[in-house]
Amino acid sequence: MRSVAPTGAHGTVADMTYELTGLAGKVAVVTGAGRMRSIGRPIAVALAQAGCDVVLTGTGRAPDRYPEDEKQAGWRDIESVADEVRAHGRRALTAVSDVSDHDAVEKLAGRVVSELGRCDFVINNAGAARGDDRVPVVDLPFDTWKHIIEVNLHGTFAMSQMFGRVLLRQGHGGAIVNISSIAGRVASANTAAYSASKAAIHALTSAMAKEVGPNGIRVNSILPGLIDTSRMEDMRANGLLDQAAQTLIPLRRTGTGDDVAAMAVFLCSDQGNWVTGQQIIVDGGHTSIAI
Repeated sequence: MRSVAPTGAHGTVADMTYELTGLAGKVAVVTGAGRMRSIGRPIAVALAQAGCDVVLTGTGRAPDRYPEDEKQAGWRDIESVADEVRAHGRRALTAVSDVSDHDAVEKLAGRVVSELGRCDFVINNAGAARGDDRVPVVDLPFDTWKHIIEVNLHGTFAMSQMFGRVLLRQGHGGAIVNISSIAGRVASANTAAYSASKAAIHALTSAMAKEVGPNGIRVNSILPGLIDTSRMEDMRANGLLDQAAQTLIPLRRTGTGDDVAAMAVFLCSDQGNWVTGQQIIVDGGHTSIAI
């Protein structure tokens, strides 16, 4: 990427070249990066396009659990995304890792530093799939509640803690981007576990940003709205996805992983270096109506 033209203290808009910088040669870790139609994959590929080497983590899904479009494409989870990263001339490191397992995350951090020499950006994207948690609180099994909290909240905490220590030791700043959800603000009925986990991520983001900000480390949350991924296939199949886009979203379309990726790359760039502790909504205007 070309550098931003220097403007000095009295530079004007006309003097500036708006291109994202500060990404070339850096190392980014993206969790939950193995699905073909997703948020994690576009973030990983966009970071590679911007010049980053990328660490890709996933749960090691068995091929028989892949959606039909992945099966037809011969998809190989994080290994397929790694191929895309390498196609952009960047290094890719893959790791099957459970973000809710603190010891596994500690080992992952050590491996990243050992094999790639550094870490600069952490994108906490891994999250529990929609499922039997979408019921009223009075009907929500405690084990289901615990699973959602362990993956979404404990996983984000473990990654932020372990890689935060790496960033502090390195001493050259960096960025942590937590992929949350507008559910952490809207908290619709029958989403208590998911919404609570995402709201807690907002608090974690704010507190950590204050702690590591003096070290030049930025911590932000992105709150996607309705994103068309494979996890939303049930809503697509019955027409509810398109219906929701037309009735709830002012821009009249669902989001894509690329919409979220663009914000994530910006938050890692030099141009995002005065943004920290924020909950940044990327939802096509959905919550401008809902809240």
